[in-house]
Amino acid sequence: MRFQQEYCDPDLVQGLAAALDREAGGLTAPLRLMEVCGTHTMAIARFGLKSLLPPQIRLVSGPGCPVCVTPVGYLDHALALAADPDHLVATFGDLLRVPGSASSLMEQRAHGADVRVVWSALDAVALAARHPERRVIFLGVGFETTAPTVAAAILQAEQQGLQNFFVLCGHKTMPQAMALLSADPELPIDGYLCPAHVSTVVGARVYQPLAEQYGIPCVVTGFEAADLLQGILLLVRQHLERQARVEIQYRRAVSWQGNQRAQLLLSQVFEPCDAEWRGLGTIAGSGLQLQERYSCFDAARQLSVAVPAPREPDGCCCGKVLTGRIEPQDCPLFGTACQPETPVGACMVSGEGSCAAAWRYGIQY
Repeated sequence: MRFQQEYCDPDLVQGLAAALDREAGGLTAPLRLMEVCGTHTMAIARFGLKSLLPPQIRLVSGPGCPVCVTPVGYLDHALALAADPDHLVATFGDLLRVPGSASSLMEQRAHGADVRVVWSALDAVALAARHPERRVIFLGVGFETTAPTVAAAILQAEQQGLQNFFVLCGHKTMPQAMALLSADPELPIDGYLCPAHVSTVVGARVYQPLAEQYGIPCVVTGFEAADLLQGILLLVRQHLERQARVEIQYRRAVSWQGNQRAQLLLSQVFEPCDAEWRGLGTIAGSGLQLQERYSCFDAARQLSVAVPAPREPDGCCCGKVLTGRIEPQDCPLFGTACQPETPVGACMVSGEGSCAAAWRYGIQY
């Protein structure tokens, strides 16, 4: 099959569900499979896929939502930058309502801060060109999917000679986080539905060490119901064969090597660094920072602001939800203090968050 609509065929979905039910009968133990992509999490909920799975298979969500894994300290830094009247902060819309220690970007904007929603990092470059009297700071949050676009924006700003464009880097890379989860003896993972957007850039090859070192089957899947069910079926078959390898279900978009042009952009502008993840702590080599050559665009290095010590919201269990240790409904704040209109944690704010999915589509989805 080559086209998206072919993966929306109800008969195909029912056929895959029936095949899963048959083959799961050969499992000698239940399987705990983790999807590591926020878009997968929302798609699984939207399609009600958990209700189609046999009882031997359980899906749990991992740290696949870039907004959700962004730590409170980063948000506090962004809020401190936004408080300066000479600053214009440009951000993707899903960061607006994520709580920092004491406020959010939306609240800061309501009190007069110049915080603007943009569709891309290049929009922020355009803002800097139109407002040479302001310092324009783009909040660079995301995985390997969005980081190349930020690299391209920095190169564009350099070409235009802009001295008022900056990036507050919060980019993270997925393989290191998945390796950390895989090595945790208290977090059994029997297979990964690997992130599809990330994989279009980095390629499926980056998951090979997970299969080889930890013996965990990996499948890169697309976002339609049939994509996800077929990916789960491939993981089940690996277990039945007692194999652990990397397979690509999403062949219409993902290759083994990935997008080498995007990878070149990343290596040209960024370099690896240690990064803090909400719920996982600091993971060595899992972040991206600007190379010294491009440090003039680094908001953290060039713009001095006082950032208070971060404070996690009392009672919030986002960290446990992000690592699959608990389900959203197991958090004592879910549906009470923490709701979409009054979010306590990032997992309820983001359109890719597990708590938002459970709230919108029902806990059992």
